[in-house]
Amino acid sequence: MKSNSSSSSRRSFIKKTAASSAFIAAAGILPQFSAKSYARILGANNRINVSMMGVNSRGKALAQNFASQNNAEVIHVCDVDSRAIANCLSVVKERQGRVPKSYTDFRKSLESKDVDAMVIAAPDHWHAPASLLAMEAGKHVYVEKPCSHNPNEGEILVRAAKKYGKVIQMGNQRRSWPNVVEGINALKAGAIGRVYFGKGWYTNNRTSIGIGKEVEVPKWLDWDLWQGPAPRMKYKDNIVHYNWHWLWHWGTGEALNNGTHMIDLLRWGMQVDYPIKVGSNGGRYRYQDDWETPDTQVINLDFAEGLSMSWEGRSCNGKPIEGSSVGVMFYGENGSMLIPGGNSYSIFDLEGNLVKEVKNTQEIDPRNNSNPAELLDALHIQNMFSAIQNGTSLNADIDSGHKSTLLVQLGNIAQRTGRSLNIDPNNGHILQDSDAQKLWSRAYENGWEMKL
Repeated sequence: MKSNSSSSSRRSFIKKTAASSAFIAAAGILPQFSAKSYARILGANNRINVSMMGVNSRGKALAQNFASQNNAEVIHVCDVDSRAIANCLSVVKERQGRVPKSYTDFRKSLESKDVDAMVIAAPDHWHAPASLLAMEAGKHVYVEKPCSHNPNEGEILVRAAKKYGKVIQMGNQRRSWPNVVEGINALKAGAIGRVYFGKGWYTNNRTSIGIGKEVEVPKWLDWDLWQGPAPRMKYKDNIVHYNWHWLWHWGTGEALNNGTHMIDLLRWGMQVDYPIKVGSNGGRYRYQDDWETPDTQVINLDFAEGLSMSWEGRSCNGKPIEGSSVGVMFYGENGSMLIPGGNSYSIFDLEGNLVKEVKNTQEIDPRNNSNPAELLDALHIQNMFSAIQNGTSLNADIDSGHKSTLLVQLGNIAQRTGRSLNIDPNNGHILQDSDAQKLWSRAYENGWEMKL
């Protein structure tokens, strides 16, 4: 372990050294590299030391991507699953040639002065509490979407980023994809006139999760730490590693699992923050099992600016919309714009005729939960590094991340209360609905309360 003085000197050097990522992103160079040729392409002397928290699936893919950046090194890998740690150590060594240290408890990693940033890809109920602990420990944060399990946690993160002065980037990676950025800029410049309606969607063919049985906790899993801030529940054999998404106690449903990305694109393109009214329809229709969140859901949001947006999620019927399993469509006075799952966009006139098409430069699989677009996502990572090194603006800071997350959280609250919500357009708060307000926060396990 490095001494305090050497660590301080290295941090100072990182802040003072100019990054080449801004040029790479602006020139559109990075997406043209193969996985092998782009690996570790930047200068080797200004590396940012990264700790990975949660490395079973998406986290492992992120660890590989961070390890491939030549201005970074993954020095710690943290997970409550010993199998996931072993797997991740292997793939990270492949990318960077060195094996990181490993921890079951990520808090041990945060004690290290050598860690500059923590990447959080643990289950949703961990995103905000772990982000807060990381910032309190003096670390920058890359947190996967959604940034929080509930609205109160998101507001705490926004305040914490200001209090601790740390960079916190949310994993809305499309905000760094060049063709998507180009399309959104064209939209704002009036490519289809005034935009008044936007629609986003996600479709898949997920199978039943069955009825879970209480069984002994596997030896490879620290179940107590997996639950962390959530009140304790008995271990069942159908929760870990993915099905927790569909249980309100830990997960946030398809709406935040995938809807967050599309609502973020809609909010970005339509240049709005908070709605005035939110409604949701749907339910768990396909199977009779432990799945609690909707497998079929339509969230509708109205804004004071005189426009609306909706998101349609179908977890158990994968019929695409507009030829894509995931995407958004903007509708305006003079036409429409489609941004499907990839790094592309298309503009149509009012008759539906194609006016302009900018195609993908990389193959993307939006249904790949772990690694749909590694080369493009590297641009998002480099944007964070540039913010740390040079003070560059983040493409997906916690303020915008919270707002986009909040919109789908409000949709879920409307779904769970069974009625539309009236919202304060100044801050996104629920108006005059005490039952809905109960879902603004959550109960925590004793000693794990999230406070600022």
